[in-house]
Amino acid sequence: MGALRIVLTLALLLAAPLALAADPLSIPAITLGTNADGAQEYSVSLQILLIMTALSFIPAFVMLMTSFTRIIIVFSILRQALGLQQTPSNQILTGMALFLTMFIMAPVFDRVNKDALQPYLAETLTAQQAVEKAQVPIKDFMLAQTRTSDLELFMRLSKRTDIATPDQAPLTILVPAFVTSELKTAFQIGFMIFIPFLIIDLVVASVLMAMGMMMLSPLIISLPFKIMLFVLVDGWALIIGTLASSFGGVSP
Repeated sequence: MGALRIVLTLALLLAAPLALAADPLSIPAITLGTNADGAQEYSVSLQILLIMTALSFIPAFVMLMTSFTRIIIVFSILRQALGLQQTPSNQILTGMALFLTMFIMAPVFDRVNKDALQPYLAETLTAQQAVEKAQVPIKDFMLAQTRTSDLELFMRLSKRTDIATPDQAPLTILVPAFVTSELKTAFQIGFMIFIPFLIIDLVVASVLMAMGMMMLSPLIISLPFKIMLFVLVDGWALIIGTLASSFGGVSP
């Protein structure tokens, strides 16, 4: 190991002058160029660096700018209403929410691919123009699901007076308004899901008290009845269909 370290050290010492001899101050990753229109454009290496940096924001994008928030909250409330603490597991619920999000957001992603990604790959749009094109279908989706009261709230908090219509709202205002609306809608759907299971718990608790079996937990007795009710009404199809239709379907 000692000999290997010495060899590597010598190799680095010999290679350093050769690497710095060309231009010790040049950093190719951040060079700028000028295209035919006179506009500045980043080098390819910097574009790759920016893309790799943007990948770290994908989880936030998935959670805050798509249908994922509403779906995962409804699934969590459903599991709580059934009285199941670990079934289905968090991994299964997250996977179901991700694939259902892809299904619901497919028309939006198709528009982004058609209007922004493909023209950018064909070099007919610059990176900045592609980003602006990609924002349009995403903003349209969020505006369709955002309540006017929530949007007005964040406009008022931001003290912006130059926004005449909701279409002109920037993402810094639209995203928190969209998330607030999604939370409210998710809890409304969760409330409607919780009511039937709550009635079963109340009935079972009343029967056990009438029979004098107060030491027996009502949750243990009511669990099979709640599962049986959920299976008989085809609960998963009903919940998933309700969630998909709550976004106005999946047609573009």
